[in-house]
Amino acid sequence: MKTKIFSLLIVLTLLLSSCASAMNTTQSNTDIGNDNSTALADEAAAAPVIEQESNTDDGTSDSDVSPSLTYAIVDTGQGTCYDDSSVIACPASSESFYGQDAQYTGNEPSYTNNGDGTIMDNVTGLIWQQSADTDGDGDIDANDKMSYDSAVNYCENLSYANQDDWQLPTIKQLFSLIDFSGVDPSGYEDTDTSGLIPFIDTDYFDFSYGDTSANERIIDSQYASSTLYVGDEEYLFGVNFADGRIKGYGLSLRGREKTFDVACVRANNTYGVNNFSNNGDSTITDNASGLIWAQEDSGSDAPNGLNWEEALAYVETQNAANYLSYSDWRLPNVKELQSIVDYSRSPDTTNSAAIDPLFNTTPITNEAGETDYSFYWSSTTHANWTNQSGSAGAYVSFGSAMGYMDNTWMDVHGAGAQRSDPKAGNPDEFSTGRGPQGDAIRIYNFVRLVRGGEVSETPAGDPTARSMSTNTESADERISDPQVAQDAPADRTGAPGDRPAAGQPAGPDGQPMPDLAAAATTLGITEEALKAALGGPNQGPPDFASVAQTLGVTEAELIAALGVPQL
Repeated sequence: MKTKIFSLLIVLTLLLSSCASAMNTTQSNTDIGNDNSTALADEAAAAPVIEQESNTDDGTSDSDVSPSLTYAIVDTGQGTCYDDSSVIACPASSESFYGQDAQYTGNEPSYTNNGDGTIMDNVTGLIWQQSADTDGDGDIDANDKMSYDSAVNYCENLSYANQDDWQLPTIKQLFSLIDFSGVDPSGYEDTDTSGLIPFIDTDYFDFSYGDTSANERIIDSQYASSTLYVGDEEYLFGVNFADGRIKGYGLSLRGREKTFDVACVRANNTYGVNNFSNNGDSTITDNASGLIWAQEDSGSDAPNGLNWEEALAYVETQNAANYLSYSDWRLPNVKELQSIVDYSRSPDTTNSAAIDPLFNTTPITNEAGETDYSFYWSSTTHANWTNQSGSAGAYVSFGSAMGYMDNTWMDVHGAGAQRSDPKAGNPDEFSTGRGPQGDAIRIYNFVRLVRGGEVSETPAGDPTARSMSTNTESADERISDPQVAQDAPADRTGAPGDRPAAGQPAGPDGQPMPDLAAAATTLGITEEALKAALGGPNQGPPDFASVAQTLGVTEAELIAALGVPQL
């Protein structure tokens, strides 16, 4: 037992050491009406750097997040590889499907529960309301949802956690929270959602599927952003954390104002503002994110588009050819790809793709016979609950997101939508689209190459990504059967801020890492006060009796909160 206590003291010392390595984040101002505004980009580049302590799930430091990046892209959290239909062992570089999302890892998601109903995103510097429980009755249901105008007013007039500078997030800020270890439940008809896995980290954020008691579908968990579509249709871009998509939603539905879940945000208001530079070598650097993009898309090489497997292979072909003198190109994950959407542009209003004019985009003819612009494949699989869990790939529409409604083709979701389509198959089988809005199905899409950024290769998959399931059976087996809803994955259903033992990182001798945020909550103090009392790593293992006295708690309470076994 003494050995266990000593091991945990070492772990606690290491944890304090990682906390002492503070993460730098940027702080600045203004709304993002035009995500590529030169004036805003200049402000973002000149924004002062602030110190922000990190508190990651594995107890490690976030010091690898560059302080110079004002738009650090949070990784998707996808750690599993797929083929055209299901989970596979991650392929080697010479094999099909190499180069997908799980085989590259960027800025790992990292949150701190501030203990006051807010959550700090340690990567983006954004501070969020923990819950969309806007009426304060302790649950999230249809009564909490608001129209667009009400949501804007709610956030602007909110005084919460001793702060009054809250705002409705932009679509890029909101999308930073999405977690692609989630599983799309579209078509799932059972009302028991306890075994489903949403596209947001429920260890930190309160979440609820649609309120079926109010005649909502379980996928009706659309969160409002402040970004309105600039096309001919009046749409609000929102993120659906139930099914993992961005869509443009009409402001009215069946003659009434459509309502949305609302989570307000504050701090680092320039997050999501691009700062592009033309490098003069047919590449474009976004100085805000650190990503380097090919100026051209794949349209000239493959004018008829590529399916998902071909898109991955196209990247490898370009690397083998040392395209533009580089051999480290990759297919962007869906959050990287969405980061370069320019939501101030659309085919209807600017006669261009929804992307900065520095980029060259290949025009297409859409389903309505009009000049338009393509969808781009991402490397991210959009997992679903069926027996073919990996059959859809996530894409971003840089042109109109078409659908067949009222016997005509129209832009139903807006340029800048993020959806998913089959990775393979015959698009002619979907001549009038699919789903209630007749969504156009394009299996053959274009590619926009990317390289650089704070990304490392993980050829065997991302070992740090959140697992879709803590059970021993595969995610395919688990989620394909609605009856397994009672076996909810332990690491997705705990109360926000509580980290279950099954998912807690281990230290020496397999002992769990102390969770300072959870310990502080248990003790009824702030995490900052707990860290200060424990002292810095150069002071050695803490004296629990002295720390307890400083904090006004008993030594036994402190030890129990930190998870240290008693003699």
